[in-house]
Amino acid sequence: MNADAAMLAAESQLRRWLGVRLGNLRMYAPRPLEQPPPVGPPPEEPLRFALVTPVRNMRPFIQRTVRSVLEQRYGRLDYVVKDAASSDGTADVARGLACPGLRLISGPDRGLADGLNIGFAMVEGDVMAYLNGDDLLLPGTLHYVAAYFAKHPDIDVVYGHRIVIDEHDREVGRWVLPPHNARVLSWDDFIPQETVFWRRRIWERAGARFDESFQFAVDWDLWLRFKECGARFVRLPRFMGAFRVHPAQKTATQLAGVGLREMQALRRRSLGRDPSLFARTLATAPYLAQHVALSTADRLFGLYR
Repeated sequence: MNADAAMLAAESQLRRWLGVRLGNLRMYAPRPLEQPPPVGPPPEEPLRFALVTPVRNMRPFIQRTVRSVLEQRYGRLDYVVKDAASSDGTADVARGLACPGLRLISGPDRGLADGLNIGFAMVEGDVMAYLNGDDLLLPGTLHYVAAYFAKHPDIDVVYGHRIVIDEHDREVGRWVLPPHNARVLSWDDFIPQETVFWRRRIWERAGARFDESFQFAVDWDLWLRFKECGARFVRLPRFMGAFRVHPAQKTATQLAGVGLREMQALRRRSLGRDPSLFARTLATAPYLAQHVALSTADRLFGLYR
């Protein structure tokens, strides 16, 4: 085991010992996916969403991903699937789902950040988000987010709780997040990417591009740039997205190598130093204690169901 893998293993073991579920991708035996409760109608003048799904060789999952967006039945949606010249027929599956509001772009790119930049250059909307080609939006999410943003014009970024699913859409875990903590964001990225929505104004203030020098931590880099631009974040009390675990996913294949290096680079940029595992544990302990309490309450009383 190399040093990077050893560090990740030690961190994972420590968090399990403390009862932390954040970062854990398989928490219990597969069970049917429990959907969040329905939401009311959208605002009278709903915001327009600009969504992008970057995908490469995800034929088994892309149909379910795209349908999770289209079945939101949200009228003001501009949605692009950016296929990175897949060789397994992913583009053919996506093309078969063609409908108003959905476009497919297929062609080579230089990686995730470049694919996202290509996609976002082609969509228009007040609120932006991206959903990877193996994840899901949970029912009602777009209406819920639109209603919240309409009532809170001062908020720039929102996100919610995460359900972890397997390759068969069965639930294998839940991440229940405490209220947003800007200080913790500089130490670790606990924000579930597939649940994040941001206003175009903060995107433009932060440069209107994903940083193509990152291969793994493209989302955390963007959240930190939002923070540096003064963005106001809110964690919403709802399960909004499902993160899929499977053997080919980037999180599993890149975390111990390029992932760890990029995360350390972002900590160095944000904190001005390379923090030790002990320092990170100490800095995030109150936040993780909140998480454990909320997660336990959800398991016992279903507070977020």
